[in-house]
Amino acid sequence: MRTVHVPASVPYDVQIGPGLLAGLGDTLRALFPRAGRYLVVTDDQVGPLWLQKVVCPLSAADLPFSVYTLPHGEASKTAEKLVDILNFAAAEHFTRSDVFLALGGGMVGDLTGFAAACYMRGVAYVQLPTTLLAAIDSSVGGKTAVDLPAGKNLMGAFWQPRAVVCDTDTLSTLPQADFISGCAEVIKTAVLFDEPLFAQLERTGRDFDREDLIARCVGHKRDVVAEDEFDTGRRALLNLGHTLGHAVEAESNYSLSHGQAVAIGLAVVCRAAAKTGVCAADVAARVDAILEKFGLPIRTDAPFPALMERMLSDKKRSGGTINVIGGTINVIVPEAIGRCAIRPMGTDGAAAFMKAGL
Repeated sequence: MRTVHVPASVPYDVQIGPGLLAGLGDTLRALFPRAGRYLVVTDDQVGPLWLQKVVCPLSAADLPFSVYTLPHGEASKTAEKLVDILNFAAAEHFTRSDVFLALGGGMVGDLTGFAAACYMRGVAYVQLPTTLLAAIDSSVGGKTAVDLPAGKNLMGAFWQPRAVVCDTDTLSTLPQADFISGCAEVIKTAVLFDEPLFAQLERTGRDFDREDLIARCVGHKRDVVAEDEFDTGRRALLNLGHTLGHAVEAESNYSLSHGQAVAIGLAVVCRAAAKTGVCAADVAARVDAILEKFGLPIRTDAPFPALMERMLSDKKRSGGTINVIGGTINVIVPEAIGRCAIRPMGTDGAAAFMKAGL
């Protein structure tokens, strides 16, 4: 087992390794000696696979619990489902001393975390990620949210979990397409911070040590969160590939997964950086090659004007995918593998830059 400590405003540990759910009862007793009850939130795909691995340890430790199951998919990440969870918790007489558990991928984690932030003005919650993407990214850092009709993650809160328990056994039931999608964020992390990891992935492809890789990626995110917990500066680096990626994802009507869209966004921004002299040409070539090695797309057929319209209408204008402050857009660009920068650009300049990468 690996443990990564996150020194946020509410510090916590991320535990990574196989078989961790079996010891969940003891873990929760140690974390919450005064907790009365636990609300397990999951979805209808993860629940049949892993819910018993959670509730059996709770029962064995004599920890009372209730279960709320969501329909799987991004369509459940709504204000309506948020209110449903809050009403369920109220009907089950949960109190401020009780704890929410998020068992699933990013949608479940984001929604459960926001519900925990809202219920009785804030209760503790624990992330139990079951996807690679959630394990390395969304379960760590305290960003919680739901989507609004106007865009993704427009209603939310910074609410740190009290722990993250990442049982790598859960990845054994992850569909290959979802695993590959998560690999896009792994590659993004390597481009941002870790050239040796990038070179390792070039050699191994998808045949990597999962525990080691998750711990390494979480360690990089821990460092960023510790420096910029509330996303007012350096944390914007984590949006590498997302500036165009979110637009590609939306323009596909979400037929592309988040990871596929991020892969396209990452490839485009690297090619743009190479063509405009921000980085060497081999940076873009290596990124294109590794994305294709992992089975991820590197190009989009979406019309550029439609992508730009989506980018510029994105409501995440501060601390999100696009930061528009005084008419500028903060674009994350690679200067080398393992080193990226935040570059403010005017909207016309950003459009020209992105078009160079397409």
